[in-house]
Amino acid sequence: MAEADNNAGSAPRRQAAPLPTAEAPFDAIGLARHLLRSIRSGALATLDPEDGTPFVSLVTLATDVDGTPLMLLSRLSAHTRNLLADSRASLLFTAGGKGDPLAHPRLTVTGRVTQTAEPRARARFVARHPKSKLYADFPDFGFFALEPKAGHLNGGFAKAAVLTPAELRLDITGAEGLVAGEAGAVDYMNADHADALALYAQGAGAEPGPWRLTGLDPEGLDLLTGDRTARVLYPEPVREMGALRKALVAMAARARAGEAAPAD
Repeated sequence: MAEADNNAGSAPRRQAAPLPTAEAPFDAIGLARHLLRSIRSGALATLDPEDGTPFVSLVTLATDVDGTPLMLLSRLSAHTRNLLADSRASLLFTAGGKGDPLAHPRLTVTGRVTQTAEPRARARFVARHPKSKLYADFPDFGFFALEPKAGHLNGGFAKAAVLTPAELRLDITGAEGLVAGEAGAVDYMNADHADALALYAQGAGAEPGPWRLTGLDPEGLDLLTGDRTARVLYPEPVREMGALRKALVAMAARARAGEAAPAD
């Protein structure tokens, strides 16, 4: 009885909550951005305009240079009709893998979805999903972007964090030249340096290719082979084309030196 009385008088247990990134005991920003850049499909949650019922569907995903999630949606789809009536939505990015699904990292990004006519959105999405070129310009399709309000990251057991929009996306101020030159750099690397792209991917832990570059940004490269992706970070961020060229040359040299080193 005394034990029951003591328990009754004790303070209620506080419910565990995700931590801000500054307090998280792991690289929450790095993991969240990796999921944003590497996941090509996810769950889109929208709201039914009639009664507010959540509606979840599967969509294909890409990212803009700053990491803004991009989608190619048909206006005939229920989720698009929902978004046109109420732009609030969320996207779930999940890495997946063997074993317990809840042991693998996943990221939910909430915000508002708007249609975009930015040519770069089309180019980056089609590069990430080459087959979408067959229907991307159909009159009932359009490109949409999710403007993040918050990110909710679960990195696996005991790894949870909340992220701000600034933590989810890159600040590309000062990188205008890099952004403008992205398409040319991507074409050049794919045409003349497929061997280097393969080295970058394998250096990031990916399996052999052939790998193709689909996009680049101030933090790294996005690579694709078949349905597999690889995210390759530079040794340090770059904001102009000269720094990018130096970083890529140095990365290739280190990768080749590693290949040539004798095994222990």
